[in-house]
Amino acid sequence: MKTKLKVLRAEKNLTQAQLAKILGTNQVNVSAWETGKAVPRPPMMQKISDYFGVKKEDIFFTAFNYSN
Repeated sequence: MKTKLKVLRAEKNLTQAQLAKILGTNQVNVSAWETGKAVPRPPMMQKISDYFGVKKEDIFFTAFNYSN
C-alpha cells in the first residue's frame, strides 16, 4: 500500500469521485494519490489531513520517505 488514503476513504464509504468533490479536485488525482503515482502538494495534504482527522505523515508516509 502506498498511502492510507484509500483505507480512510473506504471507512467513510466515499467513492474517489465523492472525495475529489469534497477536496475540490478530480477523481484522477485521488486515484494517483491512493496508488502512490503522485503526491498531493502540501496545502492539499493538509486539507486531506484536516478532513480525515489524521496526520498527513500517517496518510502519506511514502512521501516523507517513511518505511512501514
